[in-house]
Formats: sequence, structure tokens, C-alpha cells
Amino acid sequence: MNLNISPTKGFTLIELMVVVVIVAIFAAIAIPSYQSMVRRGQAAQAQDQLQQIAMALDKHKSRNFSYEGFSIPTDLTVLPKGATGSAIRYNFNLVAGSTGQTWVLTAESKDTRNYSFLMSSTGLRCKNTTWNNIDTMNLTCGAGHEEW
Repeated sequence: MNLNISPTKGFTLIELMVVVVIVAIFAAIAIPSYQSMVRRGQAAQAQDQLQQIAMALDKHKSRNFSYEGFSIPTDLTVLPKGATGSAIRYNFNLVAGSTGQTWVLTAESKDTRNYSFLMSSTGLRCKNTTWNNIDTMNLTCGAGHEEW
């Protein structure tokens, strides 16, 4: 009796399931890391934009001897520049002091897992993931803040 049994070609279901599990494990590790990197990049862009606004404020004061009359340039009010609706990641706001000699800038993150920022003319620079902890009147970032 001559049985010609040739090996089957292709993958077994077990082999395929092992590969799927391995790919799922890699994805479970890679996706949160990628999202974290994106959030850090957006926060760095927000810090840069705050510094651009602060430079524009200083330029305005050097010409006018006061911060009065300054408004944030329209291309710097949101991040990414020119974004609208749900594409906005940060909103920037300026609060000028009553004497025109001080200012407070904020960058509010629309992502609750990302930092919101506070920057003042007195040199305060802090960030917090909880927007409600940032107090522009008392110039504090509240509990859980970090300096930057």
C-alpha cells in the first residue's frame, strides 16, 4: 500500500491565531506610546506659541510703554493655527492687568489628558492637566502643577 501523502500548504488556524495575538500585543504597547508622544508634541507647540505671544507683548510695550491695546494676533489664538471646531487642540487667552503693566496668558488644552499652561509677565510659568486648577487671578496652577 503506497500512500502518497504530501505536506499541506498554508497555515493552520493555530499558527494564524498566534500571529494575531502577537500583533495585538505590539499594538497594545505601541498605540498608547504614540498617543503620548503626540500629546507631548502638541504641548511643546503650545509652549512655543505662548512664548511667541509674550514676545509680541514685549514688542508692543516697548513701542507704547504699556500692554494696553494689545490683542493676540488672530493666527495665534488657537493651535493648530487656523483650526476650527473639533480640530482645535489649544485656545489661547490674554488677561491684561488693570494698570496696563502686567499680563497673564493661558493656553487651555481641549484634551483633558494634556497640559494647560499659565504664563505671566512676572515670570510665572506653570502647567497642569486639570484646567480648573489654573487660577489667573491668584496666578497659581493649583494642585498637581509643574513648572516649565
